[in-house]
Amino acid sequence: MTKPAIRAEAERLFAAFQAAGAVAVEADLLLPAETLLDLYGEDIRARAYVTSDPLQGEMMLRPDFTVPVVQAHMAHGADPARYCYMGEVFRKQAHLGNRASEYLQVGFEVFDRSAPEAADAEVFALFSGMLAGLGLRAVTGDIGILMAAVRGLDTTARRKAALLRHIWRPKRFRALLDRFAGREALPAARAGLLARLAQGSPEDLIAQAGGFVGLRGADEIAARAQALIEDAEAAPIKAPEAALLYDLLGLQAPARAALAHLRGITPMLPAILPAVDRFETRLEALAARGIAVEGLAFEASLGRTSMEYYDGFVFSFHGPNAEPPIASGGRYDALTAVLGQGRSIPAVGGIIRPHLVAALRGAM
Repeated sequence: MTKPAIRAEAERLFAAFQAAGAVAVEADLLLPAETLLDLYGEDIRARAYVTSDPLQGEMMLRPDFTVPVVQAHMAHGADPARYCYMGEVFRKQAHLGNRASEYLQVGFEVFDRSAPEAADAEVFALFSGMLAGLGLRAVTGDIGILMAAVRGLDTTARRKAALLRHIWRPKRFRALLDRFAGREALPAARAGLLARLAQGSPEDLIAQAGGFVGLRGADEIAARAQALIEDAEAAPIKAPEAALLYDLLGLQAPARAALAHLRGITPMLPAILPAVDRFETRLEALAARGIAVEGLAFEASLGRTSMEYYDGFVFSFHGPNAEPPIASGGRYDALTAVLGQGRSIPAVGGIIRPHLVAALRGAM
């Protein structure tokens, strides 16, 4: 597919977002690395192109538009607001495949506190209409349900925080859940450390180890050792709770059937009730916009390998090849609080990859 064809498709999509009431905005190509590192931790380095500016310090080529758009809105925007954008983004890829390291992205974001589930439906229906006729498969999910389930577990605050931190790393999350539920033994190195700690204090082990290596001081090392001891002494997550969480991780069904299933397990996992209520409200809003929700796919784990700011409704549209999705998006309320310096607003949005849309149109 030629660059002019991709650019033409991007401009068509961009114009459609503007016609839907979005204000066109731009974002810097180079973004301060500190902000992204604060949000995502060092993991973002593996996916972003990093450089250094003698005046501004460490910078990253724009990995997406959402963070700078949220920053601009929280600093200067009036509510409600709808924005759209078009431009290149840059992501390192771990291996060769269908994912490009540089590509055009066109997106749409809604900041509206009046009816979040209606805004979810607005964004999804808009994307669905713009991509109609391409034979795409739409999938929806809700990370908020999984997060609510974790917060409601009868376990230590430290374990819940660890699980929440790794929701976007499915393998790590599953390993932690297996260990916290007593299904997996401690790694040998950690078990050995705990055995040594049982025979002496963290301070004794530090003294025996000799000089320090790395940036952690004695207090940090001792605190970490104490945390390991407390975690090892904590009771496993109860089997019924763990079973419900495993069930939730694997839930895939048409949206109405998924709602019925979630209603069925809510009495045993009451912490998810508000999130399930929001799910039902969203389905009604989608139906009101003409979306056939009876056949709409729902996957409870959708979005867990995306950017780490989604905390509610998520969606994606897939072509003949499952990855990467033609379009994707979701709700990121917590991100506005982080970047809003004390203020927050419900927000939802999504992006379309015009090079994939253009390729599909060219093949039709």
